[in-house]
Amino acid sequence: MELLYEAATVHREHHDPNTVQVSTLLSIKTGGCPEDCGYCPQAARYHTDIEGNDLMTVQQVKAQALRAKASGSSRVCMGAAWRNVKDGPEFDQVLEMVRTINKLDMEVCCTLGMLTENQAKRLAEAGLYAYNHNLDTSEDYYKDVISTRAFQDRLDTIDNVRKSNVTVCSGGIIGMGEKLEDRAGMLVALASLNPQPESVPINALVAVEGTPMEDMEPVSIWEMVRMVATTRIVMPETQVRLSAGRTEMSREGQAMCFFAGANSIFAGDKLLTTPNPDVNEDMEMFELLGLNPQKPFIKISQPKTVEAEDSQLVPLGEKPKWTRPNHTIERNEVAKEKSKLVSKE
Repeated sequence: MELLYEAATVHREHHDPNTVQVSTLLSIKTGGCPEDCGYCPQAARYHTDIEGNDLMTVQQVKAQALRAKASGSSRVCMGAAWRNVKDGPEFDQVLEMVRTINKLDMEVCCTLGMLTENQAKRLAEAGLYAYNHNLDTSEDYYKDVISTRAFQDRLDTIDNVRKSNVTVCSGGIIGMGEKLEDRAGMLVALASLNPQPESVPINALVAVEGTPMEDMEPVSIWEMVRMVATTRIVMPETQVRLSAGRTEMSREGQAMCFFAGANSIFAGDKLLTTPNPDVNEDMEMFELLGLNPQKPFIKISQPKTVEAEDSQLVPLGEKPKWTRPNHTIERNEVAKEKSKLVSKE
């Protein structure tokens, strides 16, 4: 309860607690990925029921974006099952998709795998608002999840994005067999980026049959709430996105995540290839909780720039320098003031 209170307090200092960004995730190219991410059903080497498709046309993407906008989304994130971006006709087509969605007065995000500094600049010139490239887990546990790409490769891609004017979206997944220290390690890595990511998706593993992680036990809602709350505290100005795994969460559980600092969700009945709550269900939940969808291009706060001399991050195992406010003393002071007023009367 103390963690929830601390996270909610930090959240309200930096954000409107009743505003949540709604984003739509669209798989513009599905399946056939050469990588071996243990959680991903789109890897070509795994035998899953995922139906692959070639790169969508610009008109198909525009139609999907218009539907997303009509349902309340302010951002469209396009995902392609590529290991890395390759210059050529397909990348040119993606650039045209970015230009098209940008003209609809919507934020455009892409997750296309690794990309070079020049490719990041070309995406920025086309109007890309954000680039998603998740760290997935801690550097120590990373090799147990993926062998076809190094942890440093992910950091290098984020660095290339930062050299353009595109914002960074980077988070991870819990429930892949990692230890609590790995979850903390992932947050330390994200919070140590300079500046911190503008958006951090927190995903619960959706175990898919045919992948190496098909038998993983689902994470509890309490683990998700704790992860959201901790993320909010260490990255106070970042938008924390409640991402994969929401189909297993009750409205009460999601409400606790919003209270703890989550202020962004993915809407639509599918997240690339895994199930997601229907957008109408989300809008009903928003109405019930008094939440309002965030408008596009609204910067609620600026990402924190980490300075070595005043960083609040501390090595694992060491006690932080800050101390929790003594609310008992504050309540006692209030009681004394009330007592004085009663005496005067």
